[in-house]
Amino acid sequence: MNEALVVAVRGIIGFITLLIFVRLLGKQQVSQLSFFDYVLGITIGSTASTLTVDLTSRAWPHWIGLVTWTVAGLIIQWISLKSRYAAKFINGEPTIVIMNGQIMEDAIQKMRYTADELLEQLRSKDVFDINQVAFAVLEPDGELSVLKKSQYQPVTPNDLNISPKFAGLSTELIYDGVVIEQNLKQLRRTRRWLDGQLKAHGINSAAEVFLATLGPHGNLYIDTYKDPVQITDPSDYPGPN
Repeated sequence: MNEALVVAVRGIIGFITLLIFVRLLGKQQVSQLSFFDYVLGITIGSTASTLTVDLTSRAWPHWIGLVTWTVAGLIIQWISLKSRYAAKFINGEPTIVIMNGQIMEDAIQKMRYTADELLEQLRSKDVFDINQVAFAVLEPDGELSVLKKSQYQPVTPNDLNISPKFAGLSTELIYDGVVIEQNLKQLRRTRRWLDGQLKAHGINSAAEVFLATLGPHGNLYIDTYKDPVQITDPSDYPGPN
């Protein structure tokens, strides 16, 4: 068999296998990774790539390796769900790195976590002054959770005794020029109503629309392929000159 064809076939097999196994492992693999998830993801990906291009060996040992690592990952996930102590050992546990505005040097040194990394993650949370921080917790996946002091927290509608309207979610009515009939039915809207809305916005056909959504309060958003935005002078652009 032609070598390129063999690589293509093994690549398809590896891709489908990897897709199935990642779905089995769940969304944890595509969210912020713990150390174990990081090692598991790299190993499975490396094994899949070897399955594709290593023509000096047979395919089935690599496939068995994929199965083994995936099953091991599922077992570890099950153990983590059943045992809190096992979950702490496998995934680690949150560590307080700032308490009452004071940096916990011992905790940082124990985790080999530097002050520069702490400041960088604080900036990513829009915190540029440590004096504003009440607590900061380094999560097992490496993400920093920050609680600001009360006087530095943003004002909420509850603080002002205001009852805001429920935000809700927008529903897609048109996607890439195609009307989503099922969503229209769920919203108890008709195709005639949608056509009327489009004509009110100077649009003759749904095929002209890239995306149209209906908000929870009846607000309609429409984006066409030909956006009527023209910038003829660089000074008209709202960005920096």
